[in-house]
Amino acid sequence: MSSSPPEKRPSPEALLRQAKREERGQLKIFLGAAPGVGKTYAMLSEGRALKREGEDVVVAVVETHGRAETEALLEGMEIVPRREVEYRGHRLGEMDLDIVLRRAPALALVDEYAHTNVEGSRHPKRWQDVEELLSAGIDVYTTLNIQHVESLNDVVASFTRVRVRETVPDSVFEAAEIKLVDLPPDELIDRLKDGKVYVPQEASRALGHFFSKPNLSALREMALRRAALSVDRQMLHDLDAGGVVGTYAAGERILVAISEQPGADALVRTAKRLADGLNAPWTAVHIETARSRTLDEEAQRRVAAALALAATLGATIATVPAENVIAGLKGQIEAHRATQLVIGRSQRSWWFELRHGSVVESLIRGSQDLAIHVIPSPETALSPDRWSAWTRGWGRPESYGAAALLIAAMTLLAKLAEPVIGRGAIDLLYLVPVIFAATLYGLRPGLFASIAAALAFNFFFLDPVHSFTITDPQSVLTMLVLTGVAAVTSNLAGRLRTRAQIGVRSAQENAALASFAQTLARAADLETTATATCEEVSRLLGVRAVVMTVQEDMLRPIVARPPEAQISPVDQAAAEWSWTSGEPAGRGTNTLLASDWQFHPLKTGLGVLAVLGFARDDGREPLSADKSALLATLVGQAALAHERLRLEGEMRGLSVLEERDRLRAALLSSIGHDLRTPLTGVTAAIEAIGAEHPHAGALPLARAEVARLRRFLDNLVELVRIDAGGMRPDLDPVDLTDAVAGVVHDLKDLLRDHHIDFQVPAGLPLVRTDERLLHHILLNLLANAVQHGGRAGPIGVIGRRTSDAVLLTIRDRGPGLEPGTERAIFDTFAQGSGSDRHGGSGLGLAIAKGFADALDISISAANHPEGGAAFTLAFPNNLIVTLPEA
Repeated sequence: MSSSPPEKRPSPEALLRQAKREERGQLKIFLGAAPGVGKTYAMLSEGRALKREGEDVVVAVVETHGRAETEALLEGMEIVPRREVEYRGHRLGEMDLDIVLRRAPALALVDEYAHTNVEGSRHPKRWQDVEELLSAGIDVYTTLNIQHVESLNDVVASFTRVRVRETVPDSVFEAAEIKLVDLPPDELIDRLKDGKVYVPQEASRALGHFFSKPNLSALREMALRRAALSVDRQMLHDLDAGGVVGTYAAGERILVAISEQPGADALVRTAKRLADGLNAPWTAVHIETARSRTLDEEAQRRVAAALALAATLGATIATVPAENVIAGLKGQIEAHRATQLVIGRSQRSWWFELRHGSVVESLIRGSQDLAIHVIPSPETALSPDRWSAWTRGWGRPESYGAAALLIAAMTLLAKLAEPVIGRGAIDLLYLVPVIFAATLYGLRPGLFASIAAALAFNFFFLDPVHSFTITDPQSVLTMLVLTGVAAVTSNLAGRLRTRAQIGVRSAQENAALASFAQTLARAADLETTATATCEEVSRLLGVRAVVMTVQEDMLRPIVARPPEAQISPVDQAAAEWSWTSGEPAGRGTNTLLASDWQFHPLKTGLGVLAVLGFARDDGREPLSADKSALLATLVGQAALAHERLRLEGEMRGLSVLEERDRLRAALLSSIGHDLRTPLTGVTAAIEAIGAEHPHAGALPLARAEVARLRRFLDNLVELVRIDAGGMRPDLDPVDLTDAVAGVVHDLKDLLRDHHIDFQVPAGLPLVRTDERLLHHILLNLLANAVQHGGRAGPIGVIGRRTSDAVLLTIRDRGPGLEPGTERAIFDTFAQGSGSDRHGGSGLGLAIAKGFADALDISISAANHPEGGAAFTLAFPNNLIVTLPEA
């Protein structure tokens, strides 16, 4: 006969999350590894199926990217008209959020979840539009690629070399249903080659870069893992809300128990290796009991070091108060639904296990769905101070003296009351001092008081009095009952006292953390934030505290508490190591132990923003084991506060830059257009003078300067177009020989005194590019070569074919580029000898670089081995026109 599983009360937090989800619409994310796996197709297919079943479904916004099979799914669907937005001279279509809200369908299909809305929209991001739809009770289906998840952005960029700017926060996955749309890399590459992902002329370029097979395999693995993680978290939330017991080991979850015994660091490393092997989350927990307060300094240091090591290795750490270790561990196993436990087994005496029980044996007997890894603790020699360690747990002698005084006072009171109440009720009076002693001083003084009460009752009130001899069998029973009741009462009162102390301390810490968070939220500058951090760390941990950051290229203290706290050279070295390495350093760590301070980096995704240090006045270990989790929380909150300040400062700087760029663009556009009319008049006047005086000596110079001014104005106008994102290349096959010849013709006056060394083979392939923009690029490069190469220096134009590109090089015979300026030479308005920035406007090469980027042409600058500067345009294979064989 099978026993029914134990009942578990549903988690209030899980029920609250579930209630909030029921008030909102439901979000379903069709998650894919890369574009082209079929996310939009899968979303529309499910939407059509629901519509056939009578569901009220509308298409809020869908991007078909010209795919016929996707467009076919839109037939018969209700499509919400897009909102037309005027943006920089173009009309763009965005999802009309207001129409969808007024329409209030049961389900809205919203493509491209990470899309950035046009400026002036209600929300900057489409996922925020979706949040508003969900808040209105509308279910939403949407699509997302794995590279758009905020926490994975850096990882994806590390191997694809592509930084995705449009991201969604990880929090959107918490209440979302995830449907993975999977496609093997080989099949996706075949779709790409067939032109089913991008238009054909873009396919080969994408195949050689983002859509390589290693990239797609890595992205696929990330998508599978992220979907599995979301499903596992959702399962845990549902289990908590339903009060269901059990581990439900669909995914591995590892818990490592940290004790004060030697070898705790080995447990942490074992758990880390296990977690890495299973790719599982893991938690390091220390169970704090009443006995924890009696540990010596060395034991507390071991616990603190083990928890710090676990945090460094990526674990979630926690210090959990409990009545005993067994109950605390079982509670954590149940709360985390751990599937594997790593625990150490120390060499305990039979007397200790008789009194406290064996934690390992108890867990093995009581855990059916838990894999337990028992790691033997190293054997250590008995401490010479073993007696003092054993007696430390019994408390202070004053507690026993006070318990004896309570018993003596109650004995005197009972003697006085004996004529009135008789001896029959006196035994109950002795329970009062026993309860008082256990409540005020703990379990062991309470037990001492119970024994003292039994002896006093026997000596003063049982016949024969003033003797410990008991002649009446009934008195023997009374004595035993009094001793037992007093002991049980003392035990209960002592446990209640322990629980109350743990509860009060936890409540105080939680209240302090909440107050600390509010203080940090109100802080508006670095000094206020650092002051709040120092004061709170100093108050909660009972230490001196300092916050340091880099000022004037040196790590300096910002705020210290107390203000007169001193940092020695050794301390400074430890702080600088913590800053550069991003790891704790100083006393109580594994690095620079000679320092009196312990330093922790305030580190976020932006890097190390500051360093928090603390030390004790008495020179002891700065941090006790029971404060490790508290410190981790304080460090985390302080780091987030510093990150907020950094981001706010960057946002203010970006706002200033955006306003400056807007004014600059407006000024350049105004200059470029307003000077065209007078320039036309000047040109006409020069030509009129030339007609009347064809041999005037200043006429060629005037014409050359007017032509130069016209190129300058053209550069201004084109620069504004580049900054405004208004480039729309028109790609056609172009013969580079003809392109260069056209530019040489337009610059015939400027090139009059220069020899053009033309080395472009007649058989060089055509390239697919925008002829007008390429003309501007070559125009600026040749004008730059004239200025750089001197008045009569030859200019080389060399074309050649390589295995992966067609190269076109413009070379002069001037002094060359300054070392280290090969990249900066293309910056707008940058000044450097050997370019049009030397005596020019500083725009020509910037214009050339902007146009080249718009055309997917690589442009580079270098010094030629035989002298002079060489600017090279590289047309990749996807831009090379391959003619069909005859």
